Amino acid sequence: MRKLLIFLAVAAVAMSIEAKTIVVYFSATGTTKAAAENIAKAEKATLWEIEAAEPYTDADLDWRNKQSRSSLEMNDPEARPTIKQCTNIMPYDTIFVGYPIWWGICPRIINSWIDNNLPQLEGKTLVPFATSGGSGVEQSVEYLRKTYPALTWQDGQLIGR
Repeated sequence: MRKLLIFLAVAAVAMSIEAKTIVVYFSATGTTKAAAENIAKAEKATLWEIEAAEPYTDADLDWRNKQSRSSLEMNDPEARPTIKQCTNIMPYDTIFVGYPIWWGICPRIINSWIDNNLPQLEGKTLVPFATSGGSGVEQSVEYLRKTYPALTWQDGQLIGR
């Protein structure tokens, strides 16, 4: 919890007092959802869940099965799972982007959301946060910066290791 509060304080420095904030997240098991809810409450921000058009099943999330949906998506850099819908992010200046760590980076559904919103994300401050049972967040933030170099990414924070 202390790390979360420090993270939020650092992120707040980058925001103007009048800035509007949204917490956008994908959560396959509920862990990232809980972290996103805590951040949204602390920041008095809007909360938005990225939902897969076809929800992930337990079998889809079996990382040990090389033919599971998550394994196939993560082994294909071009995979972009379809999402249910997007929210209007134009009114927001700061966007917290949350996800679980899959294969050291964000799940491909995060790419889907970013790709769907790319023009509207330019000029916004993006604050990544992640949940993981064992991996750090650094590799995923580096991946996001490399994949989307025109966007303004802050350093990420791992929440709830």
